[in-house]
Amino acid sequence: MNKILVAGATGYLGMHIVKNLVDRGLHTTALVRTPSKFKDLNLPVSLLKAEVTNPLSLENCCDGIDVVISTLGITKQTDGLSYMDVDFQANLNLLNEAKRGGVKKFIYISVLHGEELKALQICKAKEKFVEELKKSGLDYCIIRPSGFFSDITEFYNMAEKGRIYLFGNGQLKSNPIHGDDLAKVCIDSINGDTKEVEVGGPEILSQIDIAKIAFEAVNKPLKITFIPDWIRRVILRTSKLLLSTSKYGPIEFFMNVMVIEMSAPMYGKQTLKDYFLSLNNERSI
Repeated sequence: MNKILVAGATGYLGMHIVKNLVDRGLHTTALVRTPSKFKDLNLPVSLLKAEVTNPLSLENCCDGIDVVISTLGITKQTDGLSYMDVDFQANLNLLNEAKRGGVKKFIYISVLHGEELKALQICKAKEKFVEELKKSGLDYCIIRPSGFFSDITEFYNMAEKGRIYLFGNGQLKSNPIHGDDLAKVCIDSINGDTKEVEVGGPEILSQIDIAKIAFEAVNKPLKITFIPDWIRRVILRTSKLLLSTSKYGPIEFFMNVMVIEMSAPMYGKQTLKDYFLSLNNERSI
């Protein structure tokens, strides 16, 4: 298995996966909506332009491909598309083409505890696709990360402004993972036998721990305001009434995962402290 198609290749995780595939000398095809985002990187990959929500644009995309790795999904809904349009239907379009093209394995990135969080729009869509993948007849692997470092950037943003707001007592733990480390897990699963992989970063941290790391990174004193959970529930109810479905979805997901444990088996080397410090360097340029 040495010909890999990466869907969602211009996204945060997709880009890391492509770079790691190239480093390992694997023949890589990047399925992209906007090829110009990749051409500037000068990576030795084949580019395939497609609109994943349109099955016609995917015709023959998997011909000669051994493994598909799909990071397709939306964190911020744009173009009037919903989670069902992308996280479910676009992946299903790709899966159908993978079956037609003779793909041997399909690797899909979902979310930790996705099965228990089906009441949330994004998880409902992701898990609906997982069900289709499991009964597809293809060999598969479902990667379930505890969260990306990029998801934790909001802690850094709040610290920059001088105060971090947490729901509850801040003791809930998680171990988000850097995109580069997660990419390695995805690629290792190409030749693995495990059907589902739960994975997080190398440090299990409470929300207070994350807040402290963020304030240290921006060199500001620790200031945390703890918000009672009833206020979170009121915000969710009010947002659902006042906001469009597309705007409510990200709020719904964020506010629900903030009040549950999101710890998974530890993997990788890159730390949250180094990630926050890298944000310092980027923003000082």
